[in-house]
Amino acid sequence: MADTPAAASQSTTRPAATSSPKPPRRSFKSFFWGSLIGALILIGLYTLFMLWWSYSEGERAGVLQKFSRRGWICKTYEGELAQYIVGGVAPQIWNFSVRDPVVAEQLHKAVGQQVRIRYQEHRGLPTTCFGETSYFADRFEIISTPEPVRPSSGLSVEPTAVAAPAPAATAAPAAPPPSQP
Repeated sequence: MADTPAAASQSTTRPAATSSPKPPRRSFKSFFWGSLIGALILIGLYTLFMLWWSYSEGERAGVLQKFSRRGWICKTYEGELAQYIVGGVAPQIWNFSVRDPVVAEQLHKAVGQQVRIRYQEHRGLPTTCFGETSYFADRFEIISTPEPVRPSSGLSVEPTAVAAPAPAATAAPAAPPPSQP
């Protein structure tokens, strides 16, 4: 049968069997673990970039009214700064976080004092393990101790001292009457 032209044409048109083996298919398990490790690496790089790059930097001043270490799993240092604009008006409260334990220890001692805090804002952090806010204080200075706020209604809570009467002025002795001869 190999002598017939139809049989000869069929043998030439048939592709030759390749001797190279097919590459093995990746299993679902290796695909899953590779994707998971790749995602974790990308999240880690994103977090490092967001901690390195700051959205804004600045300073705020006010009375440091609260500073604590809190958190369920990740313990962070958190503070509150009361910014007084005008006496007698409720202050604006600004919350911030501190990552440096040395600065945190110094801020614990400065509670109740007027301070100026230098901060950096890091938006978009994927977790609160770095701080509960996006504002991170890196240094501060104590300006002064706050003075007590006096009531502005005109009423005084302190007893006023009664002014002592001025001493009576003593009259100078009158000139002696002229002597008569």
